Formats: sequence, structure tokens, C-alpha cells
Amino acid sequence: MFNRAPNIYSIKAAEAEGFSELNAFDVALLKSGVGNTNLVKMSSILPPNCRKKESIELPLGSLVPVAYASLTSSKKGQRIAAAVAIGIPKDRSKNGLIMEFEDYNITKEQAETHVRKMAEWGMKYRGYEIDYIESIAIDHVVEEHGAVFACVVLWWE
Repeated sequence: MFNRAPNIYSIKAAEAEGFSELNAFDVALLKSGVGNTNLVKMSSILPPNCRKKESIELPLGSLVPVAYASLTSSKKGQRIAAAVAIGIPKDRSKNGLIMEFEDYNITKEQAETHVRKMAEWGMKYRGYEIDYIESIAIDHVVEEHGAVFACVVLWWE
């Protein structure tokens, strides 16, 4: 499977509460559609000519390449946020660039603004002309044990 670059991707985000921080993280993974897989955290490159799909059906237990931002907290009332952005080049034969960002005490709007600037900067540094930047963000105010998770899942079609 890992002998060729993935050719489809999906971008998702979720927030959750749980019995513990790890349980909250697990629920956020489930809400994002990757909770019954083994995530392989990757650095931040979207393969050339990769196509977006709204959802990807992943085989249970599979190794799934994913770029993600996540944060957990047990501080009641604390706001946590996570965001990812993808810089898509005009020249689709070039790779795209995925950026991830998470922080405490910020809104999803602030996280999304920041991660979009990160993607723009990285694309410009590469000398790539940007077609568009796609992004998603989530925030959560912790009740007991909370988590936020934003990801770009890569797969094969």
C-alpha cells in the first residue's frame, strides 16, 4: 500500500468530551471517521493530483496516513482549538502543502486564520503559485475532559 502515493484525501474536524483526556481524543477520532484505524502521523505534503472526497471508507484496523492537529485538556472552562489547512497549487503536478495548528484559549476562527497563513507562507517559500487554500477548524470549551482534532486523511482509490 505504501509503495505509491495516496491519490485521495478528506479533511475533517471534531470536538469531544470523555471520561478522560484519552477517551475524549478517541471520541473525536471516531467523530472524524478515523477512530477504528491506526493513524500514521505524517509530515505535511499532499501528493500531486490528489483529489478530495467528502468521506473515505477506511478498512478497520488499517494503517492510515494522516496529518493532524489535536489538543486535550482537563481544565474546566478552558477553550482549546485545532485547525488544518491545505495549500493547493495551480500546477497540479506539484505537491500541495498541509499545515497543522493547535492552541489553548483561542477560537476556531483564530486557529483557522493562523493555519491558513502558515499554508500560504509555506507555498510561497516553495515558489508555488496557490490555486486556493482549503481549511477546517474546531474549538471546544472543556467541561471535564475535552479534545479537539482536525485532520487531512490520505488514502488510495
